Amino acid sequence: MNLSQVKLVVTDMDGTLLNSKGQVSEEFFTLFKMLQKHNVHFIAASGRQYHSIVSKLNTIKENITIIAENGGIAKRNNTHLHANYFPNSDVQKIIPFLRNINDAHIVLCGEKAAYIESKDEAFITMFKEYYTEYKVVENLTEVNNDNFLKIAVYSFGGAEENLYPHFKQFEDIIQVKISGNNWMDLSHIDTNKGYALQKIQHELDVLPSETIVFGDYNNDLEMLQLSEFSFAMQNAHPNVKQTAKYETKSNDDGGVEFILKKLIEDKESLISSDC
Repeated sequence: MNLSQVKLVVTDMDGTLLNSKGQVSEEFFTLFKMLQKHNVHFIAASGRQYHSIVSKLNTIKENITIIAENGGIAKRNNTHLHANYFPNSDVQKIIPFLRNINDAHIVLCGEKAAYIESKDEAFITMFKEYYTEYKVVENLTEVNNDNFLKIAVYSFGGAEENLYPHFKQFEDIIQVKISGNNWMDLSHIDTNKGYALQKIQHELDVLPSETIVFGDYNNDLEMLQLSEFSFAMQNAHPNVKQTAKYETKSNDDGGVEFILKKLIEDKESLISSDC
């Protein structure tokens, strides 16, 4: 596997670039500087809120592209590249339905902030890791003056077991994504990371053969299919391992960094051979 032709690196955050403590390694930031020297652009693509991704990558935020809310929005240096809003009519129907599901903790994800009505302290403590800009409101259906990107739902008992069975029947009209062990995301039918990534590949004139993608969960499947160098983390969901062409080490063992070092080595070897 020779990665010397790669121009674009795309990585998920939780379970991929972030370790199990929610941290980005110092090694990644060192490697990022080397990627810049080789004119390789970096995209962080996550189910997280845009503001939360920026908080994790604050020192390099002006030099990267961010795909947030599972493809609901893409920005570079605070400039909008793409947005796919969730119709308010759908939001008004789904929230009352969710309230009747046991262990379903609802997050209404807007462009300006995330909104919750839950008073569950355990949920709120966990929620703050993923959403840095948020408001606690009395009634989610009365939130206005924002554009909605998705509804995220958290289940302590597990998203696939407790949440997905209620929404499988709606997959032909809304996007239903299990984005983590405990998270399910509901959004516009065309919203996914791959849809946003394809738009950016076209904008940057980058081919799948020039793209590396890293992922670990089902919300990464579409973007993995847009790369000839697609990597599942060792800790990835079985669906991701089946879809990706390659596998790397786990997020806690620096799986992304391991491949980025290989990429940089291949770039430098190409330069040496041309001299």
